[in-house]
Amino acid sequence: MSGSHFRQLVAAALDQPEPHRLLFVFAGAELPDDATPAQRQRFLRGEGGALAPLMCVDKAPGDLPDFKTLADESRHAGPPWSLVFAAGLSGRNGQPPAQAEIDRALQQMVEAVRDGGFGAFPAYDGTGEPVVFG
Repeated sequence: MSGSHFRQLVAAALDQPEPHRLLFVFAGAELPDDATPAQRQRFLRGEGGALAPLMCVDKAPGDLPDFKTLADESRHAGPPWSLVFAAGLSGRNGQPPAQAEIDRALQQMVEAVRDGGFGAFPAYDGTGEPVVFG
């Protein structure tokens, strides 16, 4: 069922004892400058490339009834994307995380995606299906 994994992510965030924010980094594929002719051909067929972060956002779990809501908002707010990476950030003492904490965590996620260290984050394609990197 499309979006089931995403709904579980949102439900888990809502079920935590402290208020959470969900963090998202949207990424697209780009062709590196030093790509070989074979890599260029694969990229033109929609295969391969390097992931490039395009935009990021934080959301309250209660504001995301489904993946379609996130995808629709992102498509109106920014450039086309191929994958979105997710993470949760916990607040403390009954308060959600401070904006500075959110900004720091989003920047770390952006850098992880840029550097290829995104394995710790759940990833979803444009329809909300989980993506497994192998």
